[in-house]
Amino acid sequence: MSYLVISELQKHYDSYHALRGINLNVTEGEFLVFVGPSGCGKSTLLRTIAGLELSSGGSIELDGKDITEVASSKRDLAMVFQSYALYPHMTVADNLSFALRLAKVPDNEIQEKVRSVSASLQLDPLLDRKPKELSGGQRQRVAIGRAIVRQPKVFLFDEPLSNLDAALRVQMRLELARLHKKLGTTMIYVTHDQIEAMTLADRVVILNAGQIEQVGTPLELYRQPNNRFVAEFIGTPKMNLIDVDSFAEKDETLTLNLLNSSVTFPANRIKGSLPKAITLGIRPEHLSLVEDNGDITGRVELVEHLGSESYAHIQLSNDQMIILKASARSVLKDDDVVHINIDSSEAILFNQDDQVISIIAEGASNA
Repeated sequence: MSYLVISELQKHYDSYHALRGINLNVTEGEFLVFVGPSGCGKSTLLRTIAGLELSSGGSIELDGKDITEVASSKRDLAMVFQSYALYPHMTVADNLSFALRLAKVPDNEIQEKVRSVSASLQLDPLLDRKPKELSGGQRQRVAIGRAIVRQPKVFLFDEPLSNLDAALRVQMRLELARLHKKLGTTMIYVTHDQIEAMTLADRVVILNAGQIEQVGTPLELYRQPNNRFVAEFIGTPKMNLIDVDSFAEKDETLTLNLLNSSVTFPANRIKGSLPKAITLGIRPEHLSLVEDNGDITGRVELVEHLGSESYAHIQLSNDQMIILKASARSVLKDDDVVHINIDSSEAILFNQDDQVISIIAEGASNA
């Protein structure tokens, strides 16, 4: 059963249309992540759910109650901001208990809730310190704890880890995942970092230009994107896209001609009739090096050695660049001419309108 229901939600800023008819159902206890490029509307959507922005149309229901016009303080939601938003003159303990004191919760109950949250977030040694005495990660834990102590129906996170260094972001991601597992509370999280989205979310909402492009589990979005935007956005490095020069169907096989070579594709994987033009999408891990007679040939421009793996940036004969995932001990070097095979069982085909026209091959790996 849907716990948070968003229907035809609109948001206008004068002539700018920030949210364009958002429809979304969130189940109770779900960890949902909004992700998309800058300016796509993900923070605006979160702030509209929180009541910090007034909607221009549509409705928001929480646990069966219409909260579209309800004041933010009455929505039973708690928000954690990118900037922490701690009170600098208060100690950690006072920051944690402030909302409860405003609500006139009995002192013994406040102490019990603060004690519980402090223990779960490892804040006990910091309770008497003020924000200026804390590191970035400690401040973020306090901001999260201040939200938890209110025991809201939904937690809202607006890029809470973006101010932290890379190592601390990884640590805080783990803490958030553990926290969600422990509390079981509905969480909605906004990020521009797709790694955060893929590792934290039960489901991911891909936003683009104020609209939802696709909603699904991280693996569904990676393996079965609806369109070219989602396919390119999800995955690091992003999917390679190669224009097909021509194609022909014969004997239940679709032959794709590209770069003076050809790749065969089972015709039964095509949805509907053949389009006017086709673009082949293939992820870096589904390309492999061969000695000769590969599907495509190119010249190595740059090799990135990342320790556990390597990425070769390769220029094709039509000057297009692709990326190939190689082993950590790859001996590839700049200016090498390489022959590459394409795993057609993992390829995704797009039409001239950037929509996916192929289905996943039977038995394809779950890379």
